[in-house]
Amino acid sequence: MTRLSRRSVLLLMGALAMAPAAARAQAVRSFSRTDAKGRAVTIAAIVRGKGPLVVLVPSLGRGASDFDDLATRISAAGFQTAAVDPRGAGLSRGPSDGVTMFDLADDFGMVAKGLSDKPAVFIGHAHGNRIVRALASKHPEQVSRLILLAAGGQVKPEPEVQVALQNVFVQTLSPEQHLAAVKMAFFAPGNDPSVWRGGWYPDVAAEQTAAGAATPNGAWLDGGQAPILIVQGANDRVAPPANAEALKSAHPDRVTVVTIPNAGHAMLPEQPKLIADIVIDALKSAGAR
Repeated sequence: MTRLSRRSVLLLMGALAMAPAAARAQAVRSFSRTDAKGRAVTIAAIVRGKGPLVVLVPSLGRGASDFDDLATRISAAGFQTAAVDPRGAGLSRGPSDGVTMFDLADDFGMVAKGLSDKPAVFIGHAHGNRIVRALASKHPEQVSRLILLAAGGQVKPEPEVQVALQNVFVQTLSPEQHLAAVKMAFFAPGNDPSVWRGGWYPDVAAEQTAAGAATPNGAWLDGGQAPILIVQGANDRVAPPANAEALKSAHPDRVTVVTIPNAGHAMLPEQPKLIADIVIDALKSAGAR
């Protein structure tokens, strides 16, 4: 073995030793069921850590890897996390026709039941906030608390932002045009959108959008009776602050809103540590430990 190769091995061993135990212990788990029409559904999740369960649901047309940083921090704080890929992303599979938001919500509920017999905390980012609210409305017994990151669904974005959001999933755009759409729709001014250059699933987004259109807003907006923490980006143009204000106004007894600076709709890559600190504090304060 040469001097250079020995040094490389030592560096690698040192990096692994310094990595959080929760990150090193992650595993992909799959959960399966048959839906009401007899069709097979298999949903995969990245599971980390041990402790009370926290299930993480990603944004429109995005996958579980968006939560790599947040899930690692939460699991290191003494919780088990399950970051879930929606149907069509990663190893997750299921039918898309005749599907509603409640069917998609059942996917995430299945993962939770497969990992714990106790109610879980569900964290939904952007479109994922709609999914977890649907789950809490349909199966309140499965949900101990909701944490909504970039919670939209009531107040529409400005027309130019709506166009940018749609363009994010147009596959014929040049890389430069696509990144410009990502920047306008998802990132606060001055933040680097290139971290979300990839990771998009246009077919998944189309299926999720169709499921949303097949489900009346009023059926999921309230999020059942669960306590709700909303983490609101001050610069969010897709889910502007009026959305959080509307939910807080409707349910002042169970909704708390925390606004964070220098964050748009992407939020997770923009303010990773601040969001993790807020979420972990909420989990510990609520007695989820």
